Amino acid sequence: MTEIVMFHHVLGRTAALEQIAERLRDAGHLVHVPDLFDGRTFDSIDEGIAFAESIDNDALLGTATAEVQSLPNDIVYLGFSLGSAFAQYLVQNREGARGGIFMYGCVAPDVFGDWPDDVPVHIHAMEDDPFFIEDADAAKALDAAHEKVSLFLYPGSGHLFLERDHDDYDPDAAELALSRIDSFLTSLEIEAY
Repeated sequence: MTEIVMFHHVLGRTAALEQIAERLRDAGHLVHVPDLFDGRTFDSIDEGIAFAESIDNDALLGTATAEVQSLPNDIVYLGFSLGSAFAQYLVQNREGARGGIFMYGCVAPDVFGDWPDDVPVHIHAMEDDPFFIEDADAAKALDAAHEKVSLFLYPGSGHLFLERDHDDYDPDAAELALSRIDSFLTSLEIEAY
């Protein structure tokens, strides 16, 4: 069993993200899904962005960091879009991270300090996702520079391609990404023994 903390995107802790968490739980993992928006969810990315921008970035990061303080250090940080930044921050700044999965987003690593070469990380996004385009260079640089970082790009332009109830949902890409995530988590379990 791998323990995972999963950070949501600007739409909040949606039913679609809960379905992904359930799939991971069904595979035998322990999944925590903190709600950084106090129950608020949004129907559009623009609405979610407006709400997230109304909150100080440092305050959101502080909330995300506080959410993991009672959890073990050797967990996997999984984040979706905005949440991928929180996952990446914790991979880079909390000792003992077991792994990271950054969905739909990646930040230039120097923003958060040194990169931990011993932590395996997956980055998943669609090639022409307009929200990911500004993150693509950072993701490609990480993939090229660090043996344990793997970047997976899928054909298409949908941002939330993993999420069944969103217009961006791509069943083929979603299934491939989820199977890669499952293999990744399984490999982390094997490494632990």
